[in-house]
Amino acid sequence: MKLTEKKLSSQTVYDGKIVKLTLDKVRLPDGGVSLRECVRHCDGAAVLLITEGEVALVSQYRYLYGRELYEIPAGKLEAGEDPAAGAVRECEEETGYRADVEKLLEIYPSPGFTDETVHIFLAKNARFVGSRPDSGEFLNCVFLPLENVIEMIDKGEICDAKTVAAVYKYLTLSVR
Repeated sequence: MKLTEKKLSSQTVYDGKIVKLTLDKVRLPDGGVSLRECVRHCDGAAVLLITEGEVALVSQYRYLYGRELYEIPAGKLEAGEDPAAGAVRECEEETGYRADVEKLLEIYPSPGFTDETVHIFLAKNARFVGSRPDSGEFLNCVFLPLENVIEMIDKGEICDAKTVAAVYKYLTLSVR
């Protein structure tokens, strides 16, 4: 059985600065019709920076969760921006480190309703050049031992999907 759904129509419900919400009517594989609420979001880039056994994390208040979260440095890609270039930019803005990057993986944060892809990179040859966060961006950068970060993930203290994926992907590289 083919699982493809065919878009029959699309209506823009909201078109904002960060997201666009569409209501799409689709033909299902069995011939039925259904609606899909779609959050259209630009792709993002994230970077796992580990220096001297410590992981760079940013602590940032996340309004929708009502608390500060620890995350690896990340941000939206500009239209047409290469994901690796975006990762380098975000790493420098949020941590003060300029680095070369190597692709670790891509993730779909929530494929049930958004088309966003997050491109995750591993920082290499990092050197401190000074941070320069975006205007209106409030965060603290901390470096924690990798073992502590793993423990925080295991205890549910770090729940951010891109961070968890990046750390566990990094761990798999050492067992290959």
